[in-house]
Amino acid sequence: MTLDAVLARIDETLPDSLDRLMALLRIPSISTDPAFKPDCARAADWLVQDLESIGFSARAAATPGHPMVVAHGGEGARHILFYGHYDVQPVDPLELWTRDPFDPAIEDGPKGKIIRARGASDDKGQLMTFLEACRAWTHVHGSLPGKLTIFLEGEEESGSPSLIPFLKENQGELACDLALICDTGLFDGAVPAITTMLRGLTKAEFTIRAASRDLHSGMYGGLARNPLHVMSAILAGLHDGTGRVQVPGFYDDVDELPDTLRQQWQALAFDHAGYLGDVGLSVPAGEADRTPLEMIWSRPTAEVNGMWGGYTGAGFKTVLPGEAHAKVSFRLVSRQDPAKVQAAFRAWVAAQIPADCEVIWHDGIEGAPASVMSIADPAFEAARQALTEEWGRPAAFVGAGGSIPVAGYFKSILGMDAMLIGFGRDDDQIHSPNEKYDLDSFHHGIRSWARILARIA
Repeated sequence: MTLDAVLARIDETLPDSLDRLMALLRIPSISTDPAFKPDCARAADWLVQDLESIGFSARAAATPGHPMVVAHGGEGARHILFYGHYDVQPVDPLELWTRDPFDPAIEDGPKGKIIRARGASDDKGQLMTFLEACRAWTHVHGSLPGKLTIFLEGEEESGSPSLIPFLKENQGELACDLALICDTGLFDGAVPAITTMLRGLTKAEFTIRAASRDLHSGMYGGLARNPLHVMSAILAGLHDGTGRVQVPGFYDDVDELPDTLRQQWQALAFDHAGYLGDVGLSVPAGEADRTPLEMIWSRPTAEVNGMWGGYTGAGFKTVLPGEAHAKVSFRLVSRQDPAKVQAAFRAWVAAQIPADCEVIWHDGIEGAPASVMSIADPAFEAARQALTEEWGRPAAFVGAGGSIPVAGYFKSILGMDAMLIGFGRDDDQIHSPNEKYDLDSFHHGIRSWARILARIA
């Protein structure tokens, strides 16, 4: 079979693939530090040359920050975009690294060979799995495996300031039928996964003000209103005894998890006791009638991220503070709208403000909605089957508790769903010293993309 020939080529040329990855890893493309701006440009140029060697027409597109690498090639009925990012996190503290973070090497790890370097997992090793699959396909077939657009960002690790303007300005060029994002990982380090749900986020910071100044507790205590008491009562009432958020209308736009996904998630046998035990906890909180995976993947949250007021220094100062402050964030799911949730929360807080107090909001209503991909697209099941074949165990559709903003931007700006498929592991130490990427992840990642492209491109 022609796919067998591609897979054989990937196996035979793995040393060459590693050499190319090592060359990219040696470039210190730290996007957040202006001192490394020339290196970011160098990484973009390196990728342009590599893409052209595979058969793409590629360019490094200038932005106010670092370049975007855009490439096109191949033919096919379905136009697929692949996204990755070539910039990396800073390496500090450098003294905690066991080797130069930009001098990559193959090392022995507790579970096999690993690639040690900054960017090995996040995201150079991941994006190169896709490019190497295309390279092997082109060598065997003489052409790319379908109509492909490659989009590699250089500012993901520094907030993506140029991303939205670039997507809007180049919408006609970048809009495709489906996006592939390789910036995720295996579930529990072993199960191949396609992330189909990403929670959104909105945040609120506010102050409750009472007296015009801090008051002596002996002179005013018991008579004057204490804003810390008011704030504490409001935040304590944010959830009921079963963990449900008490803001009116909070769950109006929250959809129930489809039975097919619920069954897949249950089959993952998530070890919540171990998950909590790793951080010194043991008892699940949150909604009492939900499974742990539901709570972190498909249910919304309201979290108090900080509360303060009065005297918090060393020793003791007996005052009634004039102000109390809090920061609250909401993880959003399904069809929840950030502005609607914020408005409901503000109204709920305002209704509980007693006489002699006022509430002051310190930020605008902003945030991002959740991203929910339509797995009704046959490409999702085809990709799941391809991953199952490669890894020898059933692949799963999973959720993610956090956010990957680019997936939402692809949906809202370019009008396309995204499949998030990655091969990282929880112990890759991304954003930390001694980042690594398992050689097994790199090798099977390349083979996985070849199988996926054979089915969907």
